[in-house]
Amino acid sequence: MSGLLPLAELTPPGPAFAPPTPNAAPAHQLGHRERLRERALAGGLTALPDYEVLELLLFRSLPQGDVKPLAKMLLDRFGGLAGVLGATVAELRTVKGVGASVALDLKLLQEATVRMGRGEVKRRTVITSSSALQAYVRVALAHETREQFRVLFLDKKNQLIADEKLGDGTVDHAPVYPREIMRRALELASSAVILVHNHPSGDPTPSGADIDMTRQIVDAGRALKIQVHDHLVVGRDGVVSFKDRGLF
Repeated sequence: MSGLLPLAELTPPGPAFAPPTPNAAPAHQLGHRERLRERALAGGLTALPDYEVLELLLFRSLPQGDVKPLAKMLLDRFGGLAGVLGATVAELRTVKGVGASVALDLKLLQEATVRMGRGEVKRRTVITSSSALQAYVRVALAHETREQFRVLFLDKKNQLIADEKLGDGTVDHAPVYPREIMRRALELASSAVILVHNHPSGDPTPSGADIDMTRQIVDAGRALKIQVHDHLVVGRDGVVSFKDRGLF
């Protein structure tokens, strides 16, 4: 007879071992989530630091696990909450732990914010509400990593008809064609336009090329009786108005 013990004698006494539920969050993580939600409800979201606001967002995208390290990693990578929301889906996905659903949720928040600002602008006469206009273009463009050229098309009352991207480029250049701007203005029956583009470097100071291109668009509009009210250059450091600087 061999010296092997029966299998039953090898089983330790006590309750049977149950493997952990896959993807189940540890109790302390669940407790952290609930405590953070309770603090947000009790004290208001404005009392929370950026990483905790981002945590709350990530809770919805990632229902399991500790998301605090990911929130802090995103803020470090993109320089702040505005930078996180302004990053492209491809850029967001370079951060470990960010999949397609997380990236989409973050971009949806940015889109909602931009649309809120656009709604404020649409309800007002654009050229007499410069603060609302500049706030809107900063949210839309200040943290974009590539240069965009946008045109705000206005009606006879200087209210917004449309905001359209007519040039999408590299880190320091977006192609612009005066004829295309004027063709689109005619299609929309627009009486005036405001030009907007961003400088991903962060410095909104207009370049010589910006000034030359703006003058070409002004000349093209003059022949069609379409007025260029302003050209706004947007950067993380602020917004520069060509009109305020007397550049055309």
